[in-house]
Amino acid sequence: MTEVDHETLDEHPGLRERKKAATRRAIRLHALELFAAKGFSKVTVEDIAEAAEVSPRTFFNYFPSKEATIFGKEPEATEVLRRRLVAEPPSLGPLEALRSVLVDWVRSMADDTEVLGCDAGEVMELMKEAAADPAFRAARAAEMAAMERALAEGLAERLGTDKDRDPYPALLATSAVGALKVASFFWANLGGKVPVEDLVGAGLQAIFDGLPEQCGLRRIVSDGFERGEITK
Repeated sequence: MTEVDHETLDEHPGLRERKKAATRRAIRLHALELFAAKGFSKVTVEDIAEAAEVSPRTFFNYFPSKEATIFGKEPEATEVLRRRLVAEPPSLGPLEALRSVLVDWVRSMADDTEVLGCDAGEVMELMKEAAADPAFRAARAAEMAAMERALAEGLAERLGTDKDRDPYPALLATSAVGALKVASFFWANLGGKVPVEDLVGAGLQAIFDGLPEQCGLRRIVSDGFERGEITK
């Protein structure tokens, strides 16, 4: 039996968008349930498609991979994050721009979690169960590493510096992602009852209070390049 592609039907745009949103939500929720029950590494795209009652082709209309059902909405998500950081008002310093972008990003991710139609505590519990699989943790680590790179590139562009010669952008990006991971962990432990953007904002502020722009690490590395002791 050939699957009906509802997106090609001539129907009211509002209804079509609601159907697309419902399909996307079903795919994500079934993926998370399967990851928690079977282990991330043992679940295939075909498994997710079957559970969500769609074809693999339809799955790929919504997500480029099984990892994307959990860790990213779009393949170019990290590039979007970099561009957003660069586009923050020039009046903002690097720390303020970074906080603005990340707080908005986690708020968006929290909204995505809410639309799954489950209690936030249930979703967080499924995430913790799925994280028991080393492959899940590896995929999450890869996502965080990609985010760090994108943020470091965006910060370097804002500062007009070379990220391969100046450690400051990478230091800010790595510290910020660390704060993000800690805040997300405690958000999950709290069952999503505290707004994640509040936790992330507070975590970033705690780090930024101790990361002045003219920090010693930046000066030491810069001096090393000037003396020719460090090369790319």
